[in-house]
Amino acid sequence: MKKIFIFLSFALLITEISYSQLANQNTYLLKNIDVAGRSYSALWGYTAPNGREYAIIGYNRGTSYVDITDSANIREVDTISGVNSSWREMKTYSHYAYIVSEGTNSRLQIVDLQYLPDSAHLVGVWSYSGYTKTHSISQSGPYLYLNGGNAATSVGGVAVVDVSNPETPVKLGEWSTEYVHDCRVLNDTIWAANIYTGKISIISAMNKNSLQFIRNWQAYPQSTVSTHNCAFPVTRDYIYTTNEISSPAGKLNVWDIRDLSNITFVRDWQPTGITNSIVHNIETAGNYAYIAHYTAGIRILDISNPSNPVEVAWYDTYPSSNSNSFSGCWGVYKFPSGKIIGSDISNGLFVIKTNIVMTNQNPLNIQTADNYTLNQNYPNPFNPVTNIKFSLKENSKVSLKIYSQEGKEVADVINDRRDKGTYEVVFDASRFNLSSGAYFYTLRAGNGSNSFTETKKMLLIK
Repeated sequence: MKKIFIFLSFALLITEISYSQLANQNTYLLKNIDVAGRSYSALWGYTAPNGREYAIIGYNRGTSYVDITDSANIREVDTISGVNSSWREMKTYSHYAYIVSEGTNSRLQIVDLQYLPDSAHLVGVWSYSGYTKTHSISQSGPYLYLNGGNAATSVGGVAVVDVSNPETPVKLGEWSTEYVHDCRVLNDTIWAANIYTGKISIISAMNKNSLQFIRNWQAYPQSTVSTHNCAFPVTRDYIYTTNEISSPAGKLNVWDIRDLSNITFVRDWQPTGITNSIVHNIETAGNYAYIAHYTAGIRILDISNPSNPVEVAWYDTYPSSNSNSFSGCWGVYKFPSGKIIGSDISNGLFVIKTNIVMTNQNPLNIQTADNYTLNQNYPNPFNPVTNIKFSLKENSKVSLKIYSQEGKEVADVINDRRDKGTYEVVFDASRFNLSSGAYFYTLRAGNGSNSFTETKKMLLIK
């Protein structure tokens, strides 16, 4: 009996070592939404003109829209069904979301987001000759880049779609020399991950109707290793590529691209104390990288020295294992407010924040607000759009209204709860049929004795 007990204790110890987790570092959970029967896939974020923030997350039967603006009231506000698929991905342009999947005849869904938080509206499903499904979607300005599936002729390369008229896309050129699993577009240059050959291809998209191959390189020593996606630091002199394979467990790789004729490997990276988890997607913002790392969850790296990423925070969305399985965190996105969202295949949407002060970030970083303030709008005078920036020193109810010179309310811009932080909203006078002249905008915020009210003048010139 004693021998059996010792054996079982040893087996338990081995299991604990194999799946041990370091405690979450410099992060805390705001909300986890996991609806029974859903298997989740990719996600993205949308910040409305009035500053409200929404998580958009795909699941097996459609897409969910979640209002994350108020940390105390994070909630799903709508869903839109789609073709059944284990993978669904989306990007936003203007107030529209564009959604793709690998489901049969899924094509490109167009969703109008301007009515959120009340509802998201399906405008329609768009296609072109030969196109029925896509693996992933990228966006740069008024252009979408459809990757994989049968987006491009024969091998599923990359196709460019013009959404200058957001509800009436126009298919432009394509590159179909190799299969493109995902791509990053920077300064009209496509950096395409060729998953089946282990390469990154560089393609000029200066002429959107005629894409021109520049060069490629073997992104990993083994020609059969899959390259998944890529991202850049603000300096643009390095590139981070992800390697989505299980054996050996895929790593993040850093490449020096200062000389395109001599792209060189710098180093690889894995999460602190974890060697089995597989890297998936990487996004960058300011001096930080945000990584969806399957069983290791959301990982945050300081990339102020872009050649040497340093992990500073993480939140494990899949604490049951650190194995090299394709389970756990699939996508990650950071909002201007500082909130970070992650999608876990099994465990749903995670909304988290860090408790570290992130330097050289978007000026809307939530840690910057120490007082209530209301800035002068800019530009001023304006026609018809202007920006209004304000700060909240604590989570509170917020009202931002526009008044005529006679004191009549002409626009209710914000009337909801917001977290502590700095916000910038876009006010479009054309939506309210305002004539030329002077107007006043008033911010009311705070709680009880900490309440705050301030009014400033602005001038509309048509």
